[in-house]
Amino acid sequence: MRRHRDGSWSEKIRFTLDRRDTVPALLARRARRHPKDVAVIRTDEVGASRKITADELQVEVQTLARGLVGRGIRPGEAVAILSSTSYEWMLLDLAILSVGAITVPIYESDSAEQIAHILSDASVVEVVTATTQQAELVQTVRTPSVRSVAALDKGFMRELQGAAKTIPPSAVEQRLSRLDLDDVATIIYTSGTTGRPKGVTLTHRNFVGTVESARQILPEIVENPETRLLLFLPLAHVLARYIMHLILSGRGVMAFSPDVKNLLRDIAAFKPSVLLAVPRVLEKVYNAAAAKAGGGLKGRMFSWSAKQARDWSAGSEHALGPSPALRLRHRIADRLVLGKIRDVLGPNMKFIVCGGAPLATDLFRFFVGTGLTVLQGYGLSETTGPISVQRPGANPAGTVGLVLPGNRLRISRDGEILVKGVSVMQGYWNLPSETAQAIEDGWFHTGDLGSISRKGQLTITGRKKELIVTAGGKNVSPEILEDSLATHPLIANVIVVGEARPYIGALITLDQEMLPTWLRNHGLAPVDAAHAADLPAVRESLDKAIARANSAVSRAESIRRFRIVDAVFTVENGYMTPSLKLRRSAVLKDYAHEVDALYAEGAREGDR
Repeated sequence: MRRHRDGSWSEKIRFTLDRRDTVPALLARRARRHPKDVAVIRTDEVGASRKITADELQVEVQTLARGLVGRGIRPGEAVAILSSTSYEWMLLDLAILSVGAITVPIYESDSAEQIAHILSDASVVEVVTATTQQAELVQTVRTPSVRSVAALDKGFMRELQGAAKTIPPSAVEQRLSRLDLDDVATIIYTSGTTGRPKGVTLTHRNFVGTVESARQILPEIVENPETRLLLFLPLAHVLARYIMHLILSGRGVMAFSPDVKNLLRDIAAFKPSVLLAVPRVLEKVYNAAAAKAGGGLKGRMFSWSAKQARDWSAGSEHALGPSPALRLRHRIADRLVLGKIRDVLGPNMKFIVCGGAPLATDLFRFFVGTGLTVLQGYGLSETTGPISVQRPGANPAGTVGLVLPGNRLRISRDGEILVKGVSVMQGYWNLPSETAQAIEDGWFHTGDLGSISRKGQLTITGRKKELIVTAGGKNVSPEILEDSLATHPLIANVIVVGEARPYIGALITLDQEMLPTWLRNHGLAPVDAAHAADLPAVRESLDKAIARANSAVSRAESIRRFRIVDAVFTVENGYMTPSLKLRRSAVLKDYAHEVDALYAEGAREGDR
């Protein structure tokens, strides 16, 4: 790493891009160099799988691209995809880009109002949905620019293949020859945690440059023919889409899991070596394993083994490594519990790549302690996904890695993370004033707070807009406390509050999936979440967890009181983003009465 005079950091590795290095060229290069590489394994509705080589995939993409030309899609026009993660999503994205058009992803969870905004703002000309039901929803908010709405379950891919028959391959070749590195590849409407979605404009340079960055620093994943990645995160999210193009550009094999309910079944069938996940997924895996262990001896055995995993991981970060006694305990824990967790993730699993939100340190150390390499990254839609990523052998807990080659990173005077380089967006679509506010002198203001170590490792310390200032003037970052409580099996969500209040408090929702198992393991009769909130055992367990979280912060920053809220926060009801981050502003707005009640209770009891 290199530190510059202005305090910014960059990677010493350098690379250059040619104007023809576009997203479709990534697959074309692989098909040319390694035509018989298995690039994708496709599974149909009845569970039968088919291996698709790089050259076969290239032919499919080119056929669909000819079909788009036949349907009248012109360079620079926007085509929207509203579908779950699937093989078809990937094909459509590559075909759209191959004819010089712009891919506009739409989340399956987006409301009619959000869809209408996207169609209008991006001047979308065609919408492709997964289902007829989704197509009918789009029809209700169809804007004048939309010429067609088609559904995959109505045979749209066959329609494209039919439309291709009258279009010669040279038509697509001409489009590709005119495609430039700085042409717009996609407009991604950020789900965000606050405000109305904005269209993040990403070019082919953004995608290809960020792909090339990762190829430079993670060859053991990207260029390894034994790499197997199962994609289940929504491809409408920039991280999943970027990883898809990254794996296609290398030597790995990819498969898709459209429904997260079938994830464990798909993992067992595909046997991936890399798991791309957001922290909430890893929390679910951990809590499910703890719940399966139950109470009594098995529960104590799991807790002891989990502690050995975390201690072994922490010890591995020191120069001398874990002590001999800890190594012995870790081997015992591996035989008792940890090896079984690896078995669930499959015999090939080696890497967990985690992004989208901060991963709690305890959770990071637990999975490292199971024998897996956990690589955390940090980035936003505005940075084409990752702007920093950990590398094998350089992945200390609590950090999100080193800045990617081709980019620079620094911390402003007020602690905000600023970035510039090949990964940074062109701007916000149709929003020049907001673009000017976000990018000053080439530096993109992320809105996140962080610090950089002497070795260039980035640590996220909070969100600038989410800093809490108490009535006493104390600045508190809620993420530190919230992350510490994330792995408690009873907690679905925790929202730390205290803006202009005398002390810090918290709203907690109970995990309704885990609650029945937790009650059974503790010898309690089954009750719903509303009644569980009044159980002494539940409150005692939460009290202990909060006390542990408070031990990492000062008295002024600690949670003094909490209130259990009878609510469920989901993507569907608008309180979670598709990457499973809580929309704090929406929760605090709609549950302001719960915050008031929390402090009213404290006032009555004299807790100041």
